[in-house]
Amino acid sequence: QEPLVESGGGLVQAGGSLRLSCAASGSIFMNNAMGWYRQAPGKQRELVARITPGGRTYYADSVNGRFTISRDNAKNTVDLQMNSLKPEDTAVYYCNRISPSWRLLFWGQGTQVTVSS
Repeated sequence: QEPLVESGGGLVQAGGSLRLSCAASGSIFMNNAMGWYRQAPGKQRELVARITPGGRTYYADSVNGRFTISRDNAKNTVDLQMNSLKPEDTAVYYCNRISPSWRLLFWGQGTQVTVSS
């Protein structure tokens, strides 16, 4: 099993919706807060949403009210429902556990989201 596999990206018009899914290995998922990050061309990777094992969520201001993160602790999966998409949401989206040393973590290939205006 790959440690992290993201899926669900694609091309969508502004105002549209996408649902991203992430399957994580147990060593990454279990008992860890999980997050969805994104990296746009020429920009640093940023955290857009996170969820604790108990389901508490946090969202970046730029996506609050439009994105919803959820997790299935039985399946080691974390999803990101993205509504009212904007061109500035265009990026490669990655999932990973939340860690102070997140820059040093193993990362999956991510999934490309492109929003056309």
